[in-house]
Amino acid sequence: MKKTFCIITIVMAVGIGIQGMAAANNTQMDHSKMGSADNTQMDHGKMDMSKSGGKKSADMNFKHKDVNKGIRAEFEIMSLEKMGMKTDDGSTHHIMIKIFNDSMNHQIKEAAGKIKLIDPDGKEKVVAVKNYSGIFAANLSFPKTGKYGVICLLKIKDEKPMFKFWYTHK
Repeated sequence: MKKTFCIITIVMAVGIGIQGMAAANNTQMDHSKMGSADNTQMDHGKMDMSKSGGKKSADMNFKHKDVNKGIRAEFEIMSLEKMGMKTDDGSTHHIMIKIFNDSMNHQIKEAAGKIKLIDPDGKEKVVAVKNYSGIFAANLSFPKTGKYGVICLLKIKDEKPMFKFWYTHK
């Protein structure tokens, strides 16, 4: 009985130790390897994009939807710190974009684009969005509180829809 109890205790201790090491490794990953302990890419397709249109959701992620030229874009801005992640470039937030043909509600998986971020002082920064199997994403920095302008230009075949919105960082 004592021997069985000791074996179970050792197995549980080893399991807890492995979980702790995996969690510690996840916090130091760069953006290109966001996700699980085995450094695979984050599955952007499994993230919730609820219909909150320009509001912070219950999990404190900012969400915004917009339609331009028949293309619907669903944006979500998330704190990398709250996600337990860091980037090598010091970015503070992750922006994720899903795009759809609005009339057919068909997700568009091939596009290119960039985001221009205008900070509260009027300084501009442009970052390219990367395609993660049909979910487009980029990392941005919101170094201080205030109102930021977000302009997203996409190129989808021959169309170039542009989406603009304000994000207030607190």
